[in-house]
Amino acid sequence: MTTDITPTGSQPRLHQKGRIIQEFGTVKQFPLALSYEARMYSCQRLNKALADTQILYGLYKKHHWLVRGATFYQLHLVLDQHAAQQLALVDTLAERVQTLGGVAVGDSRHVAELTSIPRPPDGVEEVPAMLSRLLEAHETILADAHDAAARVAELGDDGTNDLLVSQVIRTGELQAWFLAEHLVDTPLVRA
Repeated sequence: MTTDITPTGSQPRLHQKGRIIQEFGTVKQFPLALSYEARMYSCQRLNKALADTQILYGLYKKHHWLVRGATFYQLHLVLDQHAAQQLALVDTLAERVQTLGGVAVGDSRHVAELTSIPRPPDGVEEVPAMLSRLLEAHETILADAHDAAARVAELGDDGTNDLLVSQVIRTGELQAWFLAEHLVDTPLVRA
């Protein structure tokens, strides 16, 4: 048995550092028939939506884990389903940024710098406050997505417009409806 630790061809080369080959906030040229200005603007708006969507995903998971009360089971399931849909949007938004030649925001510390969704308390809130917090996050994302969709359409970026309208807006509106209906005050039926 040998104790020699001489590196071999199959030894991983650990602790590597590399130079940055594309800075965040830049776009490289792809043959997409879109101007540099359109791609740059779309990437900026998409990265904002991406940051907010990553935060919304995190809120959904937090509330999925911490929800309490009589509607626990139903909310536990719906919050997890919504989280999964938001996670799918995260990937779709990031891939659109990359498709346009940009750099998708991926580090959670960078996401925290870009998001406009307020940080929730570290503890457990009451269920109506959790749902209200999710609704406010959706409204923030939806307002920004409506504005961004209109602007990128003016710039001729139909792909980004379609993504924002058909996925971000429609998913957000549907999820907001589901959440809002849990906050309706229904009278008790007495026999």
